[in-house]
Amino acid sequence: QVQLVESGGGLVQAGDSLRLACAASGRTFTFSTSTMGWFRQAPGKEREFVAGLSRNGRTAYYSDSVKGRFTISGDDTVNTVYLQMDDLKPEDTAVYFCAADSGGRVFNADRSQFDSWGQGTQVTVSS
Repeated sequence: QVQLVESGGGLVQAGDSLRLACAASGRTFTFSTSTMGWFRQAPGKEREFVAGLSRNGRTAYYSDSVKGRFTISGDDTVNTVYLQMDDLKPEDTAVYFCAADSGGRVFNADRSQFDSWGQGTQVTVSS
């Protein structure tokens, strides 16, 4: 079983930055061989893909809506994946979830790929 704990959410103004962190743990979990992702869910909407990181952190993936503004990264020394969010917009307001595919499969941005999820952290961007 993998535990994912997100932190770093908050209330900011448009144009500000936030950095989310997701700490992963678990007896059988190996961060460097897992595929990691960030998703978000706004009120009344489906959970959507934001960013992903391949196993070993070699390749990053982004949705078109955040490309150029958000950066995903990982630190396997502390089993943590980060989401640096710059130039935030009101439409980025959502609960952000961290997800892990402990099997390290090729990233495909589909929620069904991920077998573990965090509890979410709220990001609110005011205009």
